[in-house]
Amino acid sequence: MMLTMNPVALCTMRAPTWSLLIFALAGCTQERPQQEVSTPAPSQPPSECSQIGIASWYRGSSRDRHSPQDLMAAHRSLPFGTTLQVVALDTGQSVVVRINDRGPFGRGRVIDLSRAAADQLGIRRDGVARVRLQPVAASTDGCPFLQPQSD
Repeated sequence: MMLTMNPVALCTMRAPTWSLLIFALAGCTQERPQQEVSTPAPSQPPSECSQIGIASWYRGSSRDRHSPQDLMAAHRSLPFGTTLQVVALDTGQSVVVRINDRGPFGRGRVIDLSRAAADQLGIRRDGVARVRLQPVAASTDGCPFLQPQSD
């Protein structure tokens, strides 16, 4: 069944009703402007072997007994003892850490830093930062981020 509107009823619609109808239809036809996302330029070009993501910090490790001043980190897959340079992409500040635990378990995070490492990067107050991870020592086995894990 097709509904039709009486032409007389269309003519008797008040101006505010027409204005609302035209405004609603006009809003449906326009494209929304895309937001421009700007990423600050890294302080140095990334190496071929790096990982970029979100870092957070944590209170301690279940694997090693260490001082709160030690520069440690947790990563999901890198071998224990791997040394990484962590660079905060927003500020360019960096710190060298050693992997001694598994994690992070927060969604979307690539590394959990010790309190001391977070202090040196200046991220402890905010809790998270966008970072680039790079191995410090050149590995003879290739890039550790691309290696299959056996842990």
